[in-house]
Amino acid sequence: MINEVILEADERMEATVDHTREELSHIRTGRANPSMFNGVIAEFYGQPTPINQMATISVPEPRMLLIKPYDLNSMDDIERAIRNSDLGVNPTNDGQVLRVTVPQLTEERRREMVKVAKTKGEDGKIAIRNIRRKGMDQLKKIQKDGDAGEDEVQAGEKELDKVTKKNESRVEELVEAKEKELMEV
Repeated sequence: MINEVILEADERMEATVDHTREELSHIRTGRANPSMFNGVIAEFYGQPTPINQMATISVPEPRMLLIKPYDLNSMDDIERAIRNSDLGVNPTNDGQVLRVTVPQLTEERRREMVKVAKTKGEDGKIAIRNIRRKGMDQLKKIQKDGDAGEDEVQAGEKELDKVTKKNESRVEELVEAKEKELMEV
């Protein structure tokens, strides 16, 4: 039972690390990245649809993206959604594709983005600690119910702490990598 609690906590913590990685990938750097459009929603025949499901997004140059809609009738809706998003980019429409040039980030904007990345990383670590707390409560309950001895539960708690530290350090590494990427000129 103790191993099951630790295994479940580890799986949930790894899912949290993956979620944090996904959240950090949405933060815009000076480089063009198709994932920056993952959260942009456009109207498609009356339905809100992510634009990455309405078009192919390619990166021909480090600071330019090409967005080619599957249906040319949706071009204006995609363009409007990108303009209205908080990405700070302005697409140009040539009738076939949208060209999006990613502007260079200012020093001030880079520092703001680093703060956002650190906040997302801290949110991830808080979620990991909450999972740890729940696991500790489950271990205490196992001991209280008499399903395991005190020594076994203490060993389980130490193992849970190791798992927690491992996953917290993975989140810290992700944030540091994102910070380095953001501050790179």
